[in-house]
Amino acid sequence: MAGSSSSLGLTAWSLWHREVLRFLKDRSRVFSSVGQPVIFWLLFAGALRSSQMPGGLGYGEYFFPGTLAMIVMFTAIFATITVIEDRKEGFLQGVLVAPVPRSAIALGKIAGGATLAILHALIFFALAPLAGVPVTLMGSLAAFGALVLMAFALTGVGFALAWKMDSTAGYHGIMMVFLMPMLLLSGAFFPASGAHPVLQWIMHLNPLSYCVALIRHALYHGDEEVVKDLPSLPLSLGVTVAFALGTFLLGTWVVTRRSARDAV
Repeated sequence: MAGSSSSLGLTAWSLWHREVLRFLKDRSRVFSSVGQPVIFWLLFAGALRSSQMPGGLGYGEYFFPGTLAMIVMFTAIFATITVIEDRKEGFLQGVLVAPVPRSAIALGKIAGGATLAILHALIFFALAPLAGVPVTLMGSLAAFGALVLMAFALTGVGFALAWKMDSTAGYHGIMMVFLMPMLLLSGAFFPASGAHPVLQWIMHLNPLSYCVALIRHALYHGDEEVVKDLPSLPLSLGVTVAFALGTFLLGTWVVTRRSARDAV
């Protein structure tokens, strides 16, 4: 048991360390992950600054948690693309033939991408006072916890999809078609209360809606006017935790399934 735990921890750590160093050395990916969402925030905040959002928030303040979610998503996409590159280089084949738990492979890759997503989101979070977002110690810690869960969940989605793909171009296409609608219909850009009933129904089924709602609860805890139309805090937390756990199990399953197929 101790040996198995040690093998899992060492494998996960090695893959995590490799992911972080590899990503940070690629400046174009670092800039794309943070720069594009920041540009979105500046453009939308400027163009819609006169719009009044729930709780009397200006659009720049309302869109701030949504931009955090966008940064996490974009970083997850750019980080997990290394799965396809590792397969082409033969690195993954070497990992798969090693006697290590398949869950360790999923954990290491997902944790590495999630760490990068969190770091990038924290860089943008430093601009919260400029956006008018209230910053308190408890709110910041709660928001950090929400970002950790969201980053793990979205990186898990990216990892599972990348593991099934053989083309980086195809991967980007699938991610844009799959994840961007999730983000757009998560309450990041507009509240569900003002959307068409069909879109409201989709937003209620979208797990990312609860991740974004959890960040808003963390930042505006106690401000009933801001959070009154959001899913409740316990529901948002429960769905986000289930989303993160579910994507990790999905990632472990696709690794195990592909390993078994390649062994045949």
